[in-house]
Amino acid sequence: MRAYLGIEIGGTKLQLVLGDEAGKILERRRLAVDSAEGAVGIRAQIQRTLPELMALAQVAAVGVGFGGPVAWRTGRICRSHQVEGWSEFDLRGWLHELAGVPVFVDNDANVATLGEAKHGTGVGFNPVFYVTLGSGVGGGLVSDGRIYHGTAPGEAEIGHVRLDRAGTIVEARCSGWAVDAKIRALKTSEPGSLLCYMLDEKTGGEARHLLPALERKDAGAVRILQETAEDLALGLSHVTHLFHPQIIIIGGGLSGVGEPLRAAVEEALRGFTMDAFAPGPQVALAVLREDAVPVGALDLARTRLEAGNSVEKA
Repeated sequence: MRAYLGIEIGGTKLQLVLGDEAGKILERRRLAVDSAEGAVGIRAQIQRTLPELMALAQVAAVGVGFGGPVAWRTGRICRSHQVEGWSEFDLRGWLHELAGVPVFVDNDANVATLGEAKHGTGVGFNPVFYVTLGSGVGGGLVSDGRIYHGTAPGEAEIGHVRLDRAGTIVEARCSGWAVDAKIRALKTSEPGSLLCYMLDEKTGGEARHLLPALERKDAGAVRILQETAEDLALGLSHVTHLFHPQIIIIGGGLSGVGEPLRAAVEEALRGFTMDAFAPGPQVALAVLREDAVPVGALDLARTRLEAGNSVEKA
């Protein structure tokens, strides 16, 4: 059996998985990232863990989803917005020396899109647009089974789409951190909100209380959901008018709000889409969740290898 190795390098977590040709994860190693140790610390973790997985099967290629802009043809990192020490690093070359097999690197949101398009919610749809709502907001487009890059570096930066001329971007309104801040602000604006009673003194992760508050029809929670959904839908309307995806998939930590978020985004998107394109794309929730990047990385390794894009080619 031919096996592949998938790696997810993020700002808070590192995942290495061994998988088969169908994208099924056979073995997984999940490690926490210490941002204080920077890229050097992450590379040390990979150096310790990779040989362990390589010893379990005959690995044909390695695929990587990296959390930041990537020169995907060469595998060189442009930068990381969360971890110091990655700028201009030749990740593909370094991993090739460690693994001794072809290595393919792309932006993590692109790779997650590939995973969801070919192994998750997007199966049977074309094109597929994926938006991830986490600490930031990222996205990707897969058309005819391939990541759409455009001109280098080639990320679909939906999070940096402007919502107004003043420079407000989707990420500033719809990321997990943005929603956390909206919930914290209720302590001042709506101190009687149920959401306020759910909060503790620790800052961060307040969005986890949104769904329980929505289930109890808390007015503050309903308002925050509606604001967030409308802002996200406005950003996605530009994607819809330009690329006409058959489906838009919502993933990332904030997608844990589930059906209330999905339904609110879909309804708002209808209002922002021109009548000629009605009813517009289907809006759905991601199913791979934490596995989106690793599964996408496995598929990236397999498909790029089969296409003949070896590590020696720029």
